[in-house]
This record gives sequence, C-alpha cells and structure tokens, in this order.
Amino acid sequence: MNQIYELKLWGGKDFDFYSGFGSHNPEITQPYLEVIITFLESHNPALVVCDLGCGDFNIGKHLTRYTKKYYAIDIVENLVARNKNIFKEAHLEFHCLDIAKDQLPPADCILLRQVLQHISNSEIQQVVKKLHAYKYIILTEHLPWGNFTPNKDIISGQGIRLKQHSGVNLLEAPFNLKIKEATILNEHVLEQNKGCIVTTLYTIF
Repeated sequence: MNQIYELKLWGGKDFDFYSGFGSHNPEITQPYLEVIITFLESHNPALVVCDLGCGDFNIGKHLTRYTKKYYAIDIVENLVARNKNIFKEAHLEFHCLDIAKDQLPPADCILLRQVLQHISNSEIQQVVKKLHAYKYIILTEHLPWGNFTPNKDIISGQGIRLKQHSGVNLLEAPFNLKIKEATILNEHVLEQNKGCIVTTLYTIF
C-alpha cells in the first residue's frame, strides 16, 4: 500500500496522498455519505465508529461529527501521520494498524469501504474473525454487475477481483459471516460496464 501512494497508482498527481476516484468522485461519495449520515443520525446515543482503511480521510472527515468517537485506521504510516496533522478533533483518533493482523479498537460500528476488495482471501478471513465483536458492519465493495462468482482469490495489492468477474461477498464461502440482518443502503452502477459499488449494512447481533 505504501507503493500505491508513493507511485500515485490510484491517480491524484496533484495530491500528497490520494485514495482513488472512489473517494473523490462526488457521484460516488455523495450518495454514500448521505446513507451513512442518515444511519449514524438515527442512533441516540451516538455510536463509536471504527473506520478500517480510512485512506486520505476525504470521506471520514464528513462523518466524525455524527459519532461519539471515531477511530480511523490505515496501514500506511506516513498517511496516518499526515492525517493526524490535518484532521484534529477531540473524539477522533488515527492509528496505524494492519487490520488483518493487529487488534482493533472497541466500537459499535465498523466502516469497511472498498478495502477488502484489494486483499487476499486469507487476509479477509483474518478480518472476518474480528467482526463478530461489533454490532454493525457497513461494507462497501466494487462488484460486477449481475451474477458473478464470489470470492475468487487475489494477491493483495492495488487491483481487485473485477477482472476475474468476481467480488467480495462475506456471507459466502470461504468467509461465511454469520449475521442477524443485511440491508443494502446504496447501489451505484458505474458506466461502461465497470460494475457497481454496493454498500450493505450487516447487523451482527
């Protein structure tokens, strides 16, 4: 992931750090923010949120005000240090962690936005083991449009499973996440047969 930012593999040549068009294109980000803010506002008291793979924080900066506490997690040390310098709120904490290997902060709700699609099945399985400690999981994934074979394995990196006509589905093998309820919050179809970005709320208990 360090190399992705250093070499600008996701674009953003005019940015110090850039988490890709999915974090900056208003056609994608605005509908996402609207449904997440609606969800967060519906809870009183406010929820403690853990954002796994917060990236350049172009999304998270709009959500913190609706939470009791906001943990923003990323694996890229320089990116986390940069975020700490720019975004300062009393209830906001940035941590440099490997979400597959490291212990995660306690929270009510996990945000996982277009992160799992970039990592291998073995790493996803390590993450899934930790998700049962949280009440709500809000997962956003870039998926093929229509029917597809879920969870084809990849090597962790900048690419995703779309080229294999696959995408991450945590409810299917080999992950088999056990949930109480699933609700699709948003579905954004991309042009030129580039699939769709789907945000799903999983209630775990």
